[in-house]
Amino acid sequence: MHESPIFTLHRGSQPLLVSLPHTGTLIPEEYASRLLPRALDVDDTDWHLEQIYRFALERGCSMLVPRMSRYVVDLNRPPLDTPMYPGSNNTGVCPSRAFSGEALYRPGQEPNAQELPSRLAEYWQPYHDALSAELQRLRDLHGFALLWDGHSILSRLPWLFDGTLPDLNLGTAEGTSCAQSLRSALAAALRRQPGFTHAVDGRFKGGYITRHYGQPGENVHAVQMEMCFSTYMRERAPWRIDAARRDGLLPTLRDLIDVMLEWRPDADVR
Repeated sequence: MHESPIFTLHRGSQPLLVSLPHTGTLIPEEYASRLLPRALDVDDTDWHLEQIYRFALERGCSMLVPRMSRYVVDLNRPPLDTPMYPGSNNTGVCPSRAFSGEALYRPGQEPNAQELPSRLAEYWQPYHDALSAELQRLRDLHGFALLWDGHSILSRLPWLFDGTLPDLNLGTAEGTSCAQSLRSALAAALRRQPGFTHAVDGRFKGGYITRHYGQPGENVHAVQMEMCFSTYMRERAPWRIDAARRDGLLPTLRDLIDVMLEWRPDADVR
């Protein structure tokens, strides 16, 4: 295990890396003093995912976990801060609004273009350097690498999307971030589970990490899983795991990760 002030990396023996870019909760004082009180609750955290995916470590997967909150820098946004979903409300690489649409910062204290390079250098780049290096290590070891980018979110967020999200949202950048056979195998696994609604490349098609690192032609295959909080926890502060919901979710997650681990590159890689 490698630990730094920015992230923890567990290096495994399987070809799969689990990235959890939004589980961090720390906010340095220099930024915390500028935030509104409600923002210090970091409600848009992907709560408890390191615990939920612990079984993947036991299966020999690698795992990369940040320490800093997405309110400091969003590790799943492009460094040039182009919108992930044009035409929809988005939050940026240094977000000034929460997923509710409410302001995060005190008036006049929002991040500006001048401070963006320093935040990227200090918090964004080290995570991506570690992610890239681990994928390269896995590809050197196995001949290919797999990336599972794990996320979770409230099931209803009117500022971001209409209605209620499906429980499980698989994103493959419309099939460009992984081999078609892997996408099909994961989609089949979602169809055969009885307990959850699901979508493939629906509202969430994969963020920067999936789109940037998923390069099937270079033997790196990436997918994103966006789960609703309601699949494993209460959808209100203090954001506690619901044991019954968690236990209902874990067999499906294990099945999906097993599909990743059992898959091997084939002729349809592009």
